[in-house]
Amino acid sequence: MKRTFFAIAFCALCAVTALAQEKLFQSANVQSPVVNADGTVTFNIFAPKAVKVEVTGDFLPATKMEIAGFGTVEQPGVAQLTEGKDGVWSYTTEKLAPELYSYTFNIDGMTGVKDPANVYVNRDIVSFSNIFIVSEKQGDKGDIYRVNEVKHGNLSKVWYDSPTLKMQRRMTIYTPAGYDKGKNYPVLYLMHGAGGDENAWSELGRAAQILDNLIATGKAKPMIVVMPNGNTDCQAAPGEWSRGMYQPSFMGSVNQKPIATMDESFMDIVKYVESHYKVAKNKKNRAICGLSMGGGHTFATSKRYPDSFNYIGLFSAGLHISGDRTKSFYELLKENTEVQGQLAKLFAGKPALYWIAIGKTDFLYQQNADLRKYFDEKGYPYVYVETEGGHIWRNWRIYLTEFAQLIFK
Repeated sequence: MKRTFFAIAFCALCAVTALAQEKLFQSANVQSPVVNADGTVTFNIFAPKAVKVEVTGDFLPATKMEIAGFGTVEQPGVAQLTEGKDGVWSYTTEKLAPELYSYTFNIDGMTGVKDPANVYVNRDIVSFSNIFIVSEKQGDKGDIYRVNEVKHGNLSKVWYDSPTLKMQRRMTIYTPAGYDKGKNYPVLYLMHGAGGDENAWSELGRAAQILDNLIATGKAKPMIVVMPNGNTDCQAAPGEWSRGMYQPSFMGSVNQKPIATMDESFMDIVKYVESHYKVAKNKKNRAICGLSMGGGHTFATSKRYPDSFNYIGLFSAGLHISGDRTKSFYELLKENTEVQGQLAKLFAGKPALYWIAIGKTDFLYQQNADLRKYFDEKGYPYVYVETEGGHIWRNWRIYLTEFAQLIFK
């Protein structure tokens, strides 16, 4: 009787295993995405019972929509797939420029469906999307964002004490190839945007790949890159600290009031880095930059500590100072004597670079134009870069690539 039972159980196990393997091999037979020799990309998905299948991604012409409090923002475009034989749906793009792209599928009204044939996925707040890279030649954007056969730096997840915030916090730190053999490295402090965390720049922003490739080709100096968590009521990324597996939000908040702001607590980070890493401890060898909310943190931190950073980069910065929110940022600047004094002291110290970059259709465009207007009136020197597109990672990766080549020279 026992032998019969075990034989039946063994057969059932084999059947389940065979079914799993069959599904695995069926999935493996559908390749997606396929980067074709002519630069087009083909998407395939096995969905034999579907009625309508779409692909949505940042390689398609963007659509615009109004969001309360933010104005007009861009959304990825949508394209229809065509059903072929054996239940496989397909779509082929036009020739795509070298870049890192993201996408998902929509199937019969269900949005955000990940490509089962593509294991490469990024999380942006609560959204997951597949990614792929198109590259034509060495040194193009796709090439800079991918892993190449060069000497690689290391990424570490580092916990540090923040006396100002009265908690332990985590940050991601990149050390360049050959770090152990060198000394007195310059440091770039790289800030994420709203909804992000200390993982954002290394995962969505490809910071390690960008720095590896730029340093390997001599386009950037070997540097340490510090990527803090800008949410001062959180210790680390969602699910990676004692708060548990809470639902991430746009502002990265866990709905507890922080006891200090990011700029007020920022020197806790600097002190930790300069006491634990082989760095040059002076203004000349410090840079700070950030995207969106992180651009706002950069603006606030650099003016709070005007003698601390020699290179300052605002990437699509979300700029905030106290005052009537119905007024323009320019009007608030003209009224706020404290901020005026901080900026005057910052520029009196003659930073080597104040760099402002933003997309033409970014919903924060006017804020940044207001800041430039104020700087122009005061005669404060800055470099301005304007790109196509809006508030998107495609721009922020470009900005990091360009900014990293300008600093510590």
